[in-house]
Amino acid sequence: MLTQDVSQELKDVLEQLHAEGKEPTVALVKARLSTPVPMPALITTLKSWKSSNRVPKIEVAAKKQDVDSDRIEQLEKQVQDLTARLIAIEKKLAK
Repeated sequence: MLTQDVSQELKDVLEQLHAEGKEPTVALVKARLSTPVPMPALITTLKSWKSSNRVPKIEVAAKKQDVDSDRIEQLEKQVQDLTARLIAIEKKLAK
């Protein structure tokens, strides 16, 4: 399963809330994130931020669309490779 690191986005949101003078809460952080993050990960991040002003590395499952585009890209490359091999075989047989 492919993952996506959202640590930097979390850090940016927390710093933005701090700069606005707002106390970061799970609801505020979740509302400002562009990537869905599981509740336990948000809670862990907030605890770490409040105690040491640090954001741990948080990874979430990559979006299905990203996974599909990667898979399509791999399949297209495989088709190109197989086509090239087939052409080479046909040339050898034609001799």
